[in-house]
Order: sequence, then C-alpha cells, then structure tokens
Amino acid sequence: MLYKEAGQFSVRYADDRRFFRLRQDRIGLLALLVFAFAAVPFLGNDYWFSAILIPFLVLSLAGLGLNMLTGYAGQLSLGSAAFMAVGAFATYNFELRVPGLPLLLSIALGGITAALVAIVFGLPSLRIKGFYLLVSTLAAQFFVQWALTRFGWFSNYNSSGVITAPPLQVAGVDFGSPAGRYVLTLAVVVALFWLGGNIVRSELGRNWMAVRDMDTAAAVIGIPLLKTKLLAFAISGFFLGVAGALWAFTYLGTVEPHGFDLSRSFQILFIIIIGGLGSVLGNFLGAAFIVLFPLLLSNLAALLPAGLIDAGQLENLQKMVFGALIILFLIKEPEGLARLWQRFRERARPWPLRY
Repeated sequence: MLYKEAGQFSVRYADDRRFFRLRQDRIGLLALLVFAFAAVPFLGNDYWFSAILIPFLVLSLAGLGLNMLTGYAGQLSLGSAAFMAVGAFATYNFELRVPGLPLLLSIALGGITAALVAIVFGLPSLRIKGFYLLVSTLAAQFFVQWALTRFGWFSNYNSSGVITAPPLQVAGVDFGSPAGRYVLTLAVVVALFWLGGNIVRSELGRNWMAVRDMDTAAAVIGIPLLKTKLLAFAISGFFLGVAGALWAFTYLGTVEPHGFDLSRSFQILFIIIIGGLGSVLGNFLGAAFIVLFPLLLSNLAALLPAGLIDAGQLENLQKMVFGALIILFLIKEPEGLARLWQRFRERARPWPLRY
C-alpha cells in the first residue's frame, strides 16, 4: 500500500543520496509540483499571484540563499538585501545594454555578479567570525545602496533611481500576466531549490557543516577554509541575486535601491530563524509565515470594532509579535518550524510498525 514504509530498502548508493528516500515523499512532491504548475495558474486570481504566491516564492529563494551561508556554513550575514539589489540592477543592465540577451541568461548573469560582490564582502570571514563578521557584512548593505544611488549609470540615469522590469519573454512566450509571472517565478525557484538541495548534500555541503561546527577541527582534517567560506558567500550571493531579480521584475515591476534596505535583510534573517537554520524545507515554511501572518493579523483586526486599532498601530503590533515570536523560537525551538513539522511526521507515522 501507499502508506507503508516497511520494505523500502536502498540497494544502490544513488538511493542513499536521494533527497527523499521514501516513495511516499517522492510521490507527494511530484503531485505538489503538478498541482503548482498545472492547476494553480487556472485556479488562482490576480491578487493571489501578485500579493501572496510570487512574494512567497521569491522570499523562499532568498531564505535558501542566506540559509546556505548561515545555516549550513555558519557565516553570519546582514547583507542579504544588498546582494539582492546587485542581482536586480545587474540583470536590468544586462537586459538594457546587451540587445537580444535572453531573459533567463540575464537573470543568471545578475546572480553571478551578485556572487562576485558577495565574495568581496566575504573576504573578512577569513579573519573574523561571529558578531564581527555580522557587522562586516552590514557594510555591504550601506555601500551597495549608496553606490546604486550615487552613480546614475546603474539606473540608466533615471532621476529617481528607479528601474523597470524588461519584457518578461522566454523563448517567445510572454510571461507578463500575473499568472505568467507566477509560472516563471515558480520554474526558477524550483530549479534553484533542486540545485541548492544537491549542493548541501554534496561534499561541499558537508565541508560547510564541518566549518560551521568547528572551523579549527575542519582545517585539521584537511578542509580548505579559504575555499569553503568564499564558496559559501559566492553561492549564497548567486541565489540572493537571482531572488533580487525576481523580486524586482516578477513581483514589483519597478524598484529603487531603497527597496532593498536593511529591513529586507532582517526579513530574510527572520525567515531562516522561524523556518529553521540548516533546513531546505524551513525556507518555505518561514517565507509562508512571513507572508501570511501579516494578512492574518489584518483580517483579525478587521473583526474588531472600527477605530479600535488604526493602521499605524497594526503595523507596530505586527513588529512586536514578530519580535516576540523570534525570541520564542530561539528559546523553545531553535530549529524552527521545520523541526516542528518533522516531529509531527514522526508522531503521525504508525509506530511501532503495524502493517
């Protein structure tokens, strides 16, 4: 039967390297992807695509980028929004200044540009770590935002510094509609999550976790710290750069440098804390919480008597609740929602095996 787990043995080394070892998990993932690609574009409306699904997917990808650096490699960073900004503005300039360049290639080149910038700001990790590295990466946030505002070339000398999304066409297919932007975002996010999941389970991912747990011991057993840390910054920057391009072009349509401010970096940090450090699934759970929880509070506030809570008070209330939840997660469940989901699955399984 489908629900049985007994009898599912690994007979090849490739079976052991699977991301989902159980047949039920693989079937469930395939069904979810079919539903997301084939059914959601016809069932959803413009509000769901533009206000919920697209930001959820992009923030999940940004969370994965930071999680690979912080959750797996143990390198603290507050420059996530800066790398997203580099990816967005680089993609815009590749599309603008290289006629005929395919959109997906421009996004990839924007991610590579963000990776190179991330390497530069990751160099201090070779000498410092912890809180001092966090402050060092914070410099990227202010420097990148200043550079994009100071030099008009990045925004094609727009007086307001705003960049506009290029035509969203891939292989002659227009993805400009809300449903099309959702499908394009979903395809890129799924491809990069597949890539990221394989990276964290590879030799490089194991090196990251060794450096995270104890970098001195990792160096003793022969793991090159320079290469490992810089690769963590580069790959994280690439994922964040692609997320920034999607945030600017498939979600907002137009964006300015201040759209990638420090609050965006904190938002991505909250995603991996709430979702779970060192977890691929946790990025989806954390992003879903970040996107849906403010909507839940807004709907609950609408049920209260009119005038009891105004818009400004509601925004402050959301910040207070977020802060309290982060403290709660750090104290009670440091591994986040991913660990809660794992516990739920363990309790939901027939135990001991009765079938």
